[in-house]
Amino acid sequence: MPDKILVIVHSERSDPGRVGTQLRSIGFSLDIRRPSGGDPLPPTMADHAGAIVFGGPMSANDDGKLEFIRRELEWIPVVLDANKPFLGVCLGAQMLARVLGATVSPHPDKLSEIGYYPVRGTPDGRHLFEREARYYQWHIEGFGLPAGATLLATGDTFENQAFRYGAAYGIQFHPEVTGRIVNFWTTVAAQRLSLPGAQPLAEQIKRKPSSERHVRAWLKNFLNVWLGDASIAPGRRDGTIIS
Repeated sequence: MPDKILVIVHSERSDPGRVGTQLRSIGFSLDIRRPSGGDPLPPTMADHAGAIVFGGPMSANDDGKLEFIRRELEWIPVVLDANKPFLGVCLGAQMLARVLGATVSPHPDKLSEIGYYPVRGTPDGRHLFEREARYYQWHIEGFGLPAGATLLATGDTFENQAFRYGAAYGIQFHPEVTGRIVNFWTTVAAQRLSLPGAQPLAEQIKRKPSSERHVRAWLKNFLNVWLGDASIAPGRRDGTIIS
């Protein structure tokens, strides 16, 4: 069984954050690649146990002007056809939705989600979202629900927050973010804090501690479900993921 998770990021300073920490805690190594910097994508998933595509400031609709977005859209079916666990986070979820035939578009009222917003499980997603909680968001576009996919979680501003399609999951929010990552994003892209619907920095700081406590536990459970059986992890046969 391969012990590597393929991780796709979109900028030089991108960081898999808490997701990477928890995967490493059960013995997986991370094969981190940045197609925007010229890194290749594997022709098969034979050497990888799963794949994660993280977010970025570009759009899933930029395949006409950004060659690496086109390459990633063309590559995602390699993971789907191999029936390996796939996770799309924000931009990654939007690209997954596009590959599956759904649309990606701005909010009809031009609203954004920048900060901590409530997400709640659907009847099909209660095993992952047992109660409503706030998750960190950083986006101005959302995805439609692909045909044949199961909606797992919803929100107030962008209705579709999480879905599953076979072994593939797409989530609109960012469970990988740590306090350091939030501080970095709100500093280098501070202009986004003035977008319609964005939370002021003071409100984000106030909501951060309670959200992080919940997300650490949520992510542990989610990764166990996503991997199917955490005991496949090479380094921790008890399947325990640390927080």
